[in-house]
Amino acid sequence: MSKQDDHLSRRAFLKRLGMGLGSVALVSMEPLSCAARKLTYNTPAKGINQFNDDVVNMTYRINRSTQDKVSLLGYGMMRLPKADGHIDQDMVNQEVDYAIAHGINYFDTAPVYGRSEEATGIALSRHPRKSYYLATKMSNFQDLTLEGAKAMYENSRKLLKTDYFDYYLLHSVGGGDGMGLFNRRFIDNGVLDFLCKERDAGRIRNLGFSYHGDVKVFDWLVDHKDEYGLTFVQIEMNYIDWRHAKQGNKKDADAEYLYNKCEKAGLQCVVMEPLLGGRLAKVPDDVRQEFADRRPDASPASWAFRWVGTHPNILVALSGMTTMDVLQENIKTFSPLDPCTSVENDFIAKIADQMAGIPVIPCTSCHYCMPCPYGVAIPDNFAVYNDCVNDKSLPNDKTAPDYEQKLKAFQDRYAKAIPQAGRADQCVDCEACLPKCPQQIRIPNQMARIVELLPMIEG
Repeated sequence: MSKQDDHLSRRAFLKRLGMGLGSVALVSMEPLSCAARKLTYNTPAKGINQFNDDVVNMTYRINRSTQDKVSLLGYGMMRLPKADGHIDQDMVNQEVDYAIAHGINYFDTAPVYGRSEEATGIALSRHPRKSYYLATKMSNFQDLTLEGAKAMYENSRKLLKTDYFDYYLLHSVGGGDGMGLFNRRFIDNGVLDFLCKERDAGRIRNLGFSYHGDVKVFDWLVDHKDEYGLTFVQIEMNYIDWRHAKQGNKKDADAEYLYNKCEKAGLQCVVMEPLLGGRLAKVPDDVRQEFADRRPDASPASWAFRWVGTHPNILVALSGMTTMDVLQENIKTFSPLDPCTSVENDFIAKIADQMAGIPVIPCTSCHYCMPCPYGVAIPDNFAVYNDCVNDKSLPNDKTAPDYEQKLKAFQDRYAKAIPQAGRADQCVDCEACLPKCPQQIRIPNQMARIVELLPMIEG
């Protein structure tokens, strides 16, 4: 295949890398002192007719592997309602009943979420097993033995009152020393092989992983998805982490990279932290006003959920809905989901830059990434972009009165600095540069940012 035949148009490149031209802490959540208290509530389950309030109109996505019709809004069961310091099982039951009656069918828990598995099992077992999809995890952070993993797995089945798991995850890969800890948790001890056998036996319907930390582990698993039969990935994704995940001490890769790599590999995404730990539900007053100016009746949280749900490769967006009010509000947002327009995506990108600041690309011009097989002058492209960030001339706000002027100035500056053959639109996302970069820059994604600012090139 010739270089010309393999070349991607600007439009195809942007579509492949994102949304086209639009834009652990792991601790027990319940004190150990509560362990003696039994969760034995068995109130009858309620159906939609008993609520008599709404017509079910939930948005669903299709699991391409199993053809499951999965609710785009998933129920995260980590932080459950409490009374007198203990899990309030009656309220858990009520909220689960309401969720199922209004179309939610994906429930996510884990062994390290205190007594979540037990409470979730009690609430869900009151409903027909085929009316919901159950997700839990291999949270083997302490005992790295195969025997310990098997015991955790069987205990999850017992607490959740099920013979099989619809979705089972390697929990929070990428922590510690990255690949070293991952190998000790899942490869060297045979745990991943055991889970693959459980999948082959039909006791796990979908096998995947959740990611925090060293992106090398994420990359390795995605690259070996066929070997282990992985069908989905759980990532942290919201409009801040899309391009601003590496803030402070965070080491996670930007969600833009994670999402795009999953989409390219054919792995669907489950999203955690769509509200960034609640931060995007309680935005600064000036940001709240900007949202209200566009949709007066929409909450900041609904904007964040709509932004996540607009991405087509998202299977489920998880939300920890501790109160009935939050549950009802979120169901309203997804029943049905109103996708963000391209104008709204541009607006949200501006809000993200405003809240997080526009970062420079951490390129040191070491040239280890060079030569590019397609001739892209990678360090030179990044240098022009970074100079514009630093002198505040980057045309990032499309609503600003001087946007067109800034855009033209950037394009002129870029054209003078970078010859045609070395420009960002020559990038075809071949990923040859990725393992060479000591800064672990997601180079094709950063090139896509520059391409968005260049004159349209069709073909």
